[in-house]
Amino acid sequence: MSALPCRLYLITPPRLDDIDAFARRLEAALSAGDVAALQIRLKGASEEEITEVVRALGPVARAHDVALILNDDPALAARLDCDGVHVGQSDASCAEARRLVGRDRIVGVTCHDSRHLAMEAAEMGADYVAFGAFFPTFTKDAPTRADPEILSVWQETMETPCVAIGGITPDNARGLVAAGADFIAVSSGVWSHPDGEAEAVRALNATIAGGLADRAGSGAALP
Repeated sequence: MSALPCRLYLITPPRLDDIDAFARRLEAALSAGDVAALQIRLKGASEEEITEVVRALGPVARAHDVALILNDDPALAARLDCDGVHVGQSDASCAEARRLVGRDRIVGVTCHDSRHLAMEAAEMGADYVAFGAFFPTFTKDAPTRADPEILSVWQETMETPCVAIGGITPDNARGLVAAGADFIAVSSGVWSHPDGEAEAVRALNATIAGGLADRAGSGAALP
């Protein structure tokens, strides 16, 4: 999913009332700068609704070589031919998700602020682990608050890529990149940006570049 030291990972808003309008917004966002992945995260939506969204947004993502990740449901991710699935601690286990989606799809796992959970996920074959929340977020209920140090320690000791998530915006992402995040996951920081999603993606890519320069300047090892 990544050939660069750190990339942007977009997450949809939790609700999409106008799928066609959002597809146009997604096209604008993906045309504005580098994006590694798009996670479709629609809490409370029916399987039929999720299927409609995947079928509308999947072609947009793939036209830009962006991995399409479905939240929570490995079986549905496989049936809809998504590129992968993201599971939380209360969803299917990493092992079960892998069984359902197969060896060739991505499996990501929420690990909150716990290196122990992340190490378990890595040992079970997760393709990435997600730490957070790093900042206050209104997109979802965040039971934990993570410290950027967890990214640095993980980067120094483990090979499995790590995602930073939770309240991230162009204004606060730089320190997380410098600390060692392989991906910066953003939802409202893009879709609610006052200057629009395209400007948000441009700003986030500039912030990532600045954070990588800080990381290199500090002597931290790049992944």
